[in-house]
Amino acid sequence: MSTVETNAATRDTIRSFILDQFPLARQKNLTDDDSLLHDGLIDSMGTLDVVMFLEETFDIVLEDEDLVMDNFATVSTLAEFVESKLPS
Repeated sequence: MSTVETNAATRDTIRSFILDQFPLARQKNLTDDDSLLHDGLIDSMGTLDVVMFLEETFDIVLEDEDLVMDNFATVSTLAEFVESKLPS
């Protein structure tokens, strides 16, 4: 599987979770580049839900230094971040 395909699958998985868990994301018709935090689609408690989802779904461990706004800005940045945590 190519990097583009892997990233697309990762983005799809993350987008599906966010759409299922966060009603505002559904109302906005979330795209991969919509701001999750700035637009209020996910709040601080929701971020914890996303962290748990990412750790369980992708079998990764997020460290304190990973929990920065840049990693959680959009579905695309989340997917890139997850890909960077996966073993090569």
